[in-house]
Amino acid sequence: MKKKSQPKIKVFLVDDHPAVREGVRAYLTSQGTVLVVGEAADAQEALRKVKKLAPEVIILDVNLPSLDGGELARRLRQTAPRTKIIAFSVHASQEHVVRMARCGAHGYVTKDAPTAKLVEAIHHVHQGGLYFPPEMSDAILSPEAKPATDEENKAALTVREREVLALLAEGLANKEVARKLGISVRTAETHREHVSHKLNIMTIAGLTKYAIQHGLTSLGLPSQAKK
Repeated sequence: MKKKSQPKIKVFLVDDHPAVREGVRAYLTSQGTVLVVGEAADAQEALRKVKKLAPEVIILDVNLPSLDGGELARRLRQTAPRTKIIAFSVHASQEHVVRMARCGAHGYVTKDAPTAKLVEAIHHVHQGGLYFPPEMSDAILSPEAKPATDEENKAALTVREREVLALLAEGLANKEVARKLGISVRTAETHREHVSHKLNIMTIAGLTKYAIQHGLTSLGLPSQAKK
């Protein structure tokens, strides 16, 4: 009598780079134990499709242009509470790993790690475990620090981060911010992510309001009367 084969783990990919999605999908499919049931390039598409497809594991790019990865992880947990989330990122810092863990991710794999690690993480979280760098366990499990005051947050921003915040508040997209400051789009995105993390503000509307309230942009100042 033939032994019944194990059902494949249903996985959903969220990444704004088509080449990354294509590469990950091809590798996972080749393993024979994973079925990629769908993919998305941005937060809204991800939330819509995940609700419909109900995957068992989501591979989530932390650096999406439309919404902070941590905030999207929170929303995905609300949309599909039984689905496991693995953060997939170019960042390997403790700050990024701990934040994603506290936002509901069940694992964290860096994009420069061997692809086999991603498969290992998928199986591990699917079976109910967590998959984080072992050296960061203490930081992940430690209590969250008391939130900083507005003044402390403002002081913690670097000069470049304040420049990025001011331009975002003026309505510039990441590409326009990058061009204005003479930096790469990825660097602009990273600065924006750092600002969001430091201020604990994940939306452009919130960042704009903060910038106006703290005098980092002239947007909120009354315009001079026309002569």
